[in-house]
Amino acid sequence: MSTSDRWSVRVSVSEAAGETDAEARLDMDDEHLAGRGKARLNPTDRDVSKIGAEIAVARALSDLAHKLLNTATADIEGVTHERARLHL
Repeated sequence: MSTSDRWSVRVSVSEAAGETDAEARLDMDDEHLAGRGKARLNPTDRDVSKIGAEIAVARALSDLAHKLLNTATADIEGVTHERARLHL
């Protein structure tokens, strides 16, 4: 028997005063995780909002990936009752 789950990631980005914030939200059935990322414009750089968004989103997705691995580690330990260690 196989099962199929549909998980979705929603990314939101906001920019103000040379700072870009991003949130990546993972919806998994009844559970949710969120990762956050930030990018700051260097005062000597040209303001290209797409680049700030790319950096902030990459950081949010990376944060989300770490949180998901931590959740999986805790779930493994809950099942095996042994220390588990997963790496990104």
